[in-house]
Amino acid sequence: MEKLIELTKQLWPSMSHVFEEVLRNSVVKEVVPKKQLILKEGQTAHRMHFVEQGCLRGYYLKEGEEINSWFMKEGDFVISIVSFYTQTPSEEMIETIEDCILWSISYQRLHQLYLQYPEFNRVGRLLTEHYYVLSEQRAQNLRKKTADERYRQLVTSFPDISNRVPLKYLASYLGISFETLSRLRAKKW
Repeated sequence: MEKLIELTKQLWPSMSHVFEEVLRNSVVKEVVPKKQLILKEGQTAHRMHFVEQGCLRGYYLKEGEEINSWFMKEGDFVISIVSFYTQTPSEEMIETIEDCILWSISYQRLHQLYLQYPEFNRVGRLLTEHYYVLSEQRAQNLRKKTADERYRQLVTSFPDISNRVPLKYLASYLGISFETLSRLRAKKW
């Protein structure tokens, strides 16, 4: 919980003690073991999660094959963006890769806080901008960069990822085969 409060204060330095208490009372702690789906395809994402501990992935199925879209870890927010913001059934799934401690807030409560505390909208906007930029960077990387460049950038931005995420998930995320990923990992830069 403290990491969530700290992040909120970084984004909203003048956050009041009153709002801090309201936020503390608005989120729910969830302890989720690894390999658990917190969102299934076809379900609507009614909750946004903040990762206190652990690692998760977002993925979808294409012709029976899992395609990994993202990985999130401590300090990140986890949602199915389209499903959460449109309140429609999700095409992606969200699964814990490790045992996780999550703090979640419902869609309805989040929007009540936005209405009740207009300054809190800034936090939501800044987070939305941050994750939109990450999404756009990933899309550009897949279109413009070589497999080697994509792998290097991933390891630079998430140094311990290969210790936390199965290599088959990483290969899927990078848009390469498992064999290509093995060759890239064996290279010395």
